[in-house]
Amino acid sequence: VQLQASGGGLVQAGDSLRLSCAASGRTFSSYYMGWFRQAPGKEREFVAGISWGGGSPVYATSVKGRFTISRDNAKNTVYLQMNSLKPEDTAVYYCARRNYVGNYYNPDDYADWGQGTQVTVSS
Repeated sequence: VQLQASGGGLVQAGDSLRLSCAASGRTFSSYYMGWFRQAPGKEREFVAGISWGGGSPVYATSVKGRFTISRDNAKNTVYLQMNSLKPEDTAVYYCARRNYVGNYYNPDDYADWGQGTQVTVSS
C-alpha cells in the first residue's frame, strides 16, 4: 500500500489546515488508518485514528476538540482537519495504515507509512 500525504504548510497560531492522505489499493475501505506526527528531537506520536467504517475515531488528548479525522472511501483518502493550530503542533505529519489487529497509539502496529508533510505554526 502506498500512501501520499499532502496539505501541510506554514500558518499562524489559530489558523486551520486540512491534511489529506491518498492511498493506493482496492481495499482501502477495509483499512484502519492513523495520523502521527514527529517534531524535531522528539519521538513520533499518535495524533488520530479511524476505523474502516469511519466510526468512533480516536484522538490524542493534545488534539481532541481541535482536530478531526475523516475518510472518503470512494476517493481512497483520509483527512485530518486541524483547527485552532498552536505552535506546539509544528511537526512532520504522517499518515499510516494500521494492521487489522493492533493499537492505534502504537506506531509498531502500522504496516505502511506515507512520506510525511510539514506543518509549521508560527506564534
